[in-house]
Amino acid sequence: MITTRTNLVPLALLVLPILLLPPSVGAIQSRDHLTPQEVELVKDTQVLDQRIEIFVKAADRRLLVLTGVDAPSPKQLKKDSEKWGELPNGSRAELLGDIAKILDEAITNIDDVSARDEKNPLIPKALRKLATEATRIFDQLRPLREQAKADAEIAGFEELTENAESILEAAKKLPPPVEKKGKGKDDKAKAKN
Repeated sequence: MITTRTNLVPLALLVLPILLLPPSVGAIQSRDHLTPQEVELVKDTQVLDQRIEIFVKAADRRLLVLTGVDAPSPKQLKKDSEKWGELPNGSRAELLGDIAKILDEAITNIDDVSARDEKNPLIPKALRKLATEATRIFDQLRPLREQAKADAEIAGFEELTENAESILEAAKKLPPPVEKKGKGKDDKAKAKN
């Protein structure tokens, strides 16, 4: 037993100085990639494809701040802020990191549902939607990527690229979508003739 304590002393001497160091600023001020209102919307939305739409809208809000592309009218912004909260703010690197983390969280949600019920019909629907939107977001951010010089921005783009590629690879493995054969108005009219 004495030998065990003797072995722990050198280990304690190595770890103790690390524990006494002050925490870094990054550790103190952790940035959430979703606003509190977005978190509540995610929690309230239990259906997978609808939850993915929440993540897509959250990413779009950051895309709007970054690019200003497809900016809604002031009236629509006010209406959105009632449900979604104010538009997120932050540096370009922070907003890029937010989008990358949102895509990662969407991937995790799809993976979680797949692990519980891999035959869930909402998985392909949600994954196709996420793949389409990830491609659109990535394409809109491409001009900013070419301008990125700061390490944090470059890292944000790398994480975003990794997540988008992961989504697209998973979507490629899906079987082709099955078209529902129902009687719509056109089908009913043809059936009468």
